[in-house]
Amino acid sequence: MHPDFKILDSKVYGHQLVYLDNAATTQKPQCVIDTLTRYYETLNSNIHRGAHYLAAQATEQYEQVRRKVQQFINARYAHEIIFTRGTTESINLVASSFGWKYLHPGDEVIVSGMEHHSNIVPWQLACERAGAKLQVIPFSDEGVLDLHVYETLFNEHTRLVAVNHVSNTLGTINPVEELTRIAHAHSVPILVDGAQSIAHMPVDVQAIGCDFYCFSGHKMYGPMGVGVMYGREEILDTLPPYQGGGEMIKEVTFEKTTYNELPFKFEAGTPAVGDVLGLGTAIEYMEQQGIQQLADHEDRLLRYATEKMLEVEGLRIFGTAPNKVGVISFLLGASHPYDVGTLLDKLGIAVRTGHHCTQPIMDRYGIPGTVRASFALYTTTEEIDILVQALHRIAPMLM
Repeated sequence: MHPDFKILDSKVYGHQLVYLDNAATTQKPQCVIDTLTRYYETLNSNIHRGAHYLAAQATEQYEQVRRKVQQFINARYAHEIIFTRGTTESINLVASSFGWKYLHPGDEVIVSGMEHHSNIVPWQLACERAGAKLQVIPFSDEGVLDLHVYETLFNEHTRLVAVNHVSNTLGTINPVEELTRIAHAHSVPILVDGAQSIAHMPVDVQAIGCDFYCFSGHKMYGPMGVGVMYGREEILDTLPPYQGGGEMIKEVTFEKTTYNELPFKFEAGTPAVGDVLGLGTAIEYMEQQGIQQLADHEDRLLRYATEKMLEVEGLRIFGTAPNKVGVISFLLGASHPYDVGTLLDKLGIAVRTGHHCTQPIMDRYGIPGTVRASFALYTTTEEIDILVQALHRIAPMLM
C-alpha cells in the first residue's frame, strides 16, 4: 500500500480495499490532512479584514496558495484565480455572471454531447433566463468530438463555448487548444471544465488559450469544498459579481454599492480557508511526484487494464478514443451496472456505477449507465489484476 494514504490500508468485507473510484474523488495524502488539522489547531482566523497576528498569518498563507495555483496552471496573474467550492460552483459563477452580462434572446451557447451535468444545467438555466438556447457538439462511437460539426455551429448569435477537457465517463482527452482556436476565430470566448484533467496531466491555461478554466480540489488529492475558477483578467473585469456580501465590496450605502477589485469581487463571504491551504499542500504533493510522471503512470495503467479487461467474457468498454486518461467505463453482457458494482464491492473493490452525471452520453449509447473504474497515482497493476480476476469470477453469474 502507498504509505501516504492510510485509508488504502482499509479492509472491506474482509478484503483489502481496492479503490478505483478516483474520478469521483481522490484519496488525500497525510500531508493534506495534516495541513487541515494544523490550520484549525494553530491558525484558525478569518482572513483579509483582521488586524491581529492570526488573521495576518492566515491571510498570507491563503494568498500564497492563490499564487501557487497561478503558477500550477500558468495563469498570467494571481488575481485571475478565484476560489470557489468546486468545479460546479465555478461553472455556475461564470454561467450566472456571463449570462447576466452577455446572453440575450436568440443567443446561443455551444456545449459538447459528453459534458457532465454541471457543464450543461448551469447553461440551460442561463439560457432560460435570457431566452437563449444550447447547441450541442456530437461525438463518435469511440467518444471523439466531431470538430467539423463544431465549426458549423458558430453564427452571429454564438456567445460562448463550454466544453470539458476530459470526459469523466469516456476518459476522452478533448483537443481544447483546437476547440479554443476555433472559438476565438469566431470571436467567441470558451470555458473549459478541467475537473477530470487537473490531476492527470500538466495544464497550461495560456497554452490552451481558454478564457475560463474550472476545477475542484477534491479530485486532485485536496480537500472537498474548495475549487478554482480561472478567468482572463480582461473578461473578468467586465462581469458583474456572482454573489453579494462581505469582501466583494468597496463601499456600501443604501443607495449604491461599489464592488471590489479582482479577485475579491467574486469571493463573497468567509472562504474555506483551511481547505484552500489543503489545496496548496495537494499541489505541492503532486509537484513532488511529478505531473508528467503521474500522467505516464496512469497511461500505463490504462493500457494494461484495457488489455486485461477485454479478456473478460461479454465485457464492453465505452469510450475508446485514442487519447484518453485512466478511466474505463464498461458493462458486462446485459447485466445492470449496479449489480456488477455491488458484487465488486463485496470483494473489496470500489468502483462507480450509474450514469455518472452524464445522462446524454448514456442516451447516445442507449444504455442505462456503466461501471467505471478510474485510476490515480497510488493505483497499481496488482489492483487491476484483482479487478480483472473479480470480473472473471462474477461474469458467469450475470450472463
